[in-house]
Order: sequence, then C-alpha cells, then structure tokens
Amino acid sequence: MSGAIAPLAATVARYLSLKRSLGRRYAFEETVLTSLTDFLAARGLSDLDQASFEAWSRTHEHLNANVRRNHQRIARNLCLYRRRSEATCFVPDGSLFVRACPHAAPVIFGPADVARMLGAARALRPRSNSPIRAQVVRLAIVLLYTAGLRRGELLRLTLGDIDREHGTLRIRESKFHKSRTVPLSASARTELDTYLKQRRAPRLSDAPSAPLLCNTSGGQRAYTGAGISAPIKQLFDVAGVRSRDGRRPRVHDFRHSFAVQALLRWYREGADVQSKLPHLAMYMGHVSIVSTAYYLKLIPEVSELASARFEAHYGHLISGGSA
Repeated sequence: MSGAIAPLAATVARYLSLKRSLGRRYAFEETVLTSLTDFLAARGLSDLDQASFEAWSRTHEHLNANVRRNHQRIARNLCLYRRRSEATCFVPDGSLFVRACPHAAPVIFGPADVARMLGAARALRPRSNSPIRAQVVRLAIVLLYTAGLRRGELLRLTLGDIDREHGTLRIRESKFHKSRTVPLSASARTELDTYLKQRRAPRLSDAPSAPLLCNTSGGQRAYTGAGISAPIKQLFDVAGVRSRDGRRPRVHDFRHSFAVQALLRWYREGADVQSKLPHLAMYMGHVSIVSTAYYLKLIPEVSELASARFEAHYGHLISGGSA
C-alpha cells in the first residue's frame, strides 16, 4: 500500500477497533473497507473524493442493488467517523446512493415441507471431498429447522460444542459476541446421535476441535456457506418447497420458519404467547424480543389461531352476549 493511502488505512484500523470494542464483528465491513483502500492504492490516489468514490462504486455494478448500497453506506460511515477529527474530509452524499430495492418476504414452510426435503436428501450422492454428504445435509436441515440456528452458527459448530448427555449445543460468540446454550428437541437429539455414528464410518476426525459438518475425508475442514447452501436449495426444488407466489425459500428462511412454527405451537397448546416471547428471544440469541419480532410473520395460520383466541375471550362483547 502506498504511503499516500497509509493514513486512510490507519483510520480504517481505528474505526474497526472501535466497533469491535462495542461487541460487533465487522468482518464484512472490514472486507468492504479493505477493498476501498486497495482500490485507491492501485490507482495511486492520495485520498477519497467524489470522483474516486463513484469509480469505486462502479466496480460493484455486478452486485444486487441492496448489496451495492450497503457497500456505499459502509464507506460513508467510515467517512463520518473520520470527520470527527478531520473536519474537511470527504463524506459521500447518501441521497445519491443506489436506490434500495424492497427485500423479498421470507418464505414460511412447515413440517410436511421439511419431511419431503429429508426424504429427498437420501438421494444426494457422496463426493470425494464429502463422503457423508447426504447425512451432513440432512443434519443441517434438522438443526436449521428445529433449533433456528443462523447458517454461520451451524457451520462453526465443532464436536466439542455438543453435550450429548444433556442434549445441547454450545453456540460460541455468535452475533455481538454472544454465546448461548441451545437445548435440542428429542427428535433432533436422535438425528444428531445417528449422524455422529455415521460420521465414524469413514474415519473422520473425532477431535473436539473438528467441525461437526465436515467436507473432507480427514474431517478437519468445515462446510462453507456456499457449500451447504447449494444442496439445500437443490432440495427445496426437488421437494417443491415454494411460497404461494412460487418463490423458492432462502436458507435463512429456516430461521423465520422456526420462529413462526413456535408461535403456532404455542397458540395450539393454549399457552400465554406474550410470556413465551422472551424465551424465544433468548433461544434465538437475540438481545430483546424486538429483534425476535422481525421473524414473527403474520401468516394465515397464525392469524386464524389468534383470531379464534380473541373471539373465545372477547367475542361476547361484540355479539352482545354475557361473559
């Protein structure tokens, strides 16, 4: 990196250090800001200005509009931080950023959809670098759906994170550096035990540090995000899991579906849903139920159950009958 750009790189380092001291990972932000400083260095530019910012932004034209806007936002936040000590430094005008596109609504699916996917997973063939591919994908689907894990949390699991005696998973330093213990359902524990037995057959590593979902014959390398997403998307197609308007779910929609299915289960059991929400927030690794509410979509099944409960308690007030 040229000496002219070194001060900006130093600013990036201080900025990332500040954000991480507040509990944020900022791994993606580091990648974006490194690409910015590398872009300037490669062109021998001494600092960021409107022209160089626009030129850097054009290198992202192959990306989704929301992703491009996020890159621009990250660079602007750095500049705002820099302006605290450098009053005349350039700050991009946010009103000129790429126009955001509405995010697609999550696709909520249920037990029957997952059962079809698990059935279809049996047809996945092993590969040279993944001798138990079908078993890995099956367990991934089970844990994503029954435990509501984030994809990254799933992929970071090691054998040492499993407590088979108590049937729990240790989720280490996930979002905001928070760790938590996740109890598994009886069926998920059975699936996990079966997988661990199958994992021994090809003599994969049983070291505590070995990844739970491994994709090499030695068992020391974890699946990547793309590596686990590709077969799951394939199974969405094979099992015909779609939204009402024909959209295929994203892998993250497992987490949305987990939360909504918990809501449906509580309504059907007659539980006090409001008192259950803090438990769901803790289980999902959220700071508060405000974050959890983002996952609780009002699908027709939830609406019907909530309306039926309301009618049972307060319908007489509308009909004019007695309590």
